[in-house]
Amino acid sequence: MFNFSKILKALPILSLLMSHHLNAGVNNAWTYLVKSRGSVSSYPNVVNELLEDRLYFTAIPYLKEYLSSSGGRIPSNVDALIDAVVTQVGVRQFEVLPHEILERTSAPIIRYILAKKYFRVGNYEKALKALNGTIPKDHPTKPFALFLEGSIFSISNKTDLAVAAYKNCVRETKRQMNQTRNQNRLKQLSINRDYCTVGIARTEFHGRKYDEATLSYLDLSKDSYVWPEVLFEEAWNSFYQRDYNRTLGKLVTYNAPVMSFVFNPEIEVLKALTYMELCLFDDARKVVDEYYKKYQEDTLAVKKFLSKYGKNYKYFYLLAKSIKGGKAPGNKLLEKLLNSVLKDAAFIELTDSFNVGRDEIERVKALGNSKMRKVFTSNLRESLLLQRDLIGAYVRKSLHLNMDYLDKSFEGMTYIKLEVLGRRKEQLYFASNDVNRSRGDIRYLQRNDKQYFWTFNGEFWADELGDYVFSLKSECDQ
Repeated sequence: MFNFSKILKALPILSLLMSHHLNAGVNNAWTYLVKSRGSVSSYPNVVNELLEDRLYFTAIPYLKEYLSSSGGRIPSNVDALIDAVVTQVGVRQFEVLPHEILERTSAPIIRYILAKKYFRVGNYEKALKALNGTIPKDHPTKPFALFLEGSIFSISNKTDLAVAAYKNCVRETKRQMNQTRNQNRLKQLSINRDYCTVGIARTEFHGRKYDEATLSYLDLSKDSYVWPEVLFEEAWNSFYQRDYNRTLGKLVTYNAPVMSFVFNPEIEVLKALTYMELCLFDDARKVVDEYYKKYQEDTLAVKKFLSKYGKNYKYFYLLAKSIKGGKAPGNKLLEKLLNSVLKDAAFIELTDSFNVGRDEIERVKALGNSKMRKVFTSNLRESLLLQRDLIGAYVRKSLHLNMDYLDKSFEGMTYIKLEVLGRRKEQLYFASNDVNRSRGDIRYLQRNDKQYFWTFNGEFWADELGDYVFSLKSECDQ
């Protein structure tokens, strides 16, 4: 934080009188700073006044320094201030704080942040302890806390508790959606509602209840923001049901133009694996060969690129910004990866919060008192630079994760290629001379009461996405 204590001590009190045209909140915040001579104990009053003028990002450094300097539990009035700030700026500004600092406050939104941090390191017991009884039903964080709770139960194989938490999450999220008109908030809630809806299906899939999962996945609307990523999960669910034609039908949907932003190399791996299970070895080999041709060279180039820029978060932020502005990076794989990140819910939340912070810049610059303007501009800059770096770090992390996915997918493709060779050799020894190689017949289709049949005319229609089914006969028994 900008060190203004020396400046304040050198200024006569009379020179710090506020101009009558300044906003009352900022004026009062400055008065508290002047009188306290930079004492941290005055920061809650400073934050409270800044919030009167909706200067949330400007207030962040004062809250962080107060939390870091406090030796014991945080007073309840400060908890309320923390809740107010984090609700506006997002949780990631405070996720960077250590556990021991976050443990000092009972602010519901900080308890949620603490639970997320424990969840990420696999300490589910502490994560649940941080959530239990600490977040009131009407609190803005409650829907997200319920999703986290459901995730913890699901990973811990507590299926009934997980499903109950997810259903509760859907109800609470819908209730809060009906009470807000803020578009950013509405977007976040709708995404959370859909993740909770999918959470039920994921829990059933994890518990090997594939028939139940099939029906639960269908509860997610196709206009959902998260539906494209869930389609792949549905394909795996069909694979485990040995409904390989439906698996291929789900995967072919990713060829639709509206799905061009989706990047998931495992789509091709599952496609090749499915062809292999149908003993359609030529198809499996073709998928493998095309995968290597498509990704091998560009993957090496992207890895070299990532190594070159290391942890230059500013660069990765500017890179994402340029892609959003329509500028191509020159590498098709890198461009696809970045476009995928731009559609990511977490990335959108980070940038939405950043835009909230940038809205404060002009208001702070308009302050008439030069000393006050300098101090508050410094604090705002500190918060915005961190937010920028958080965005850049997220972009970088996403790119590295996708490189890991590609490496694993290459391993999977290598296995499939070898397995196809082995099975094909075995098939040649026992092949029948009376083999029917015709492909496709309606009698090979399977469907439940929620699924319908129509003919395929070669086009992708918006309301048909995800409902394609192949009609291939397995050649394993021939």
